[in-house]
Amino acid sequence: MRTFSKAIFAAAIALAFAGNAASAAVVCNEEGDCWHVKDKPEYKPEFGVRVYGDDWKWTDKDHDKYRWKEHDGRGYWKKGVWIEF
Repeated sequence: MRTFSKAIFAAAIALAFAGNAASAAVVCNEEGDCWHVKDKPEYKPEFGVRVYGDDWKWTDKDHDKYRWKEHDGRGYWKKGVWIEF
C-alpha cells in the first residue's frame, strides 16, 4: 500500500509541474525579424508571420536571413515597427 501511495503522490507532483509549464513560441516575419512570445497567440494570415515551437533555431546557412528583435506585449514586427494587438 505504501508503494502505491508513493506512486500516486509522484504522479500528482509530475502533473502539477506539467500543468505549470509555460507555453511559448518563436515568431518570425517575412522580413526575418524573430521574437519570443510567452504563449501562442493567434496571428492572422495577413500579418505575414510564422509561429514555431520555442525550441526552433535557424540553421547556420540561414544566419544572415534572421535576426532577434524582442519586444514585450502582444503584437508583431512589420517593416521595423512593432504593431500591438
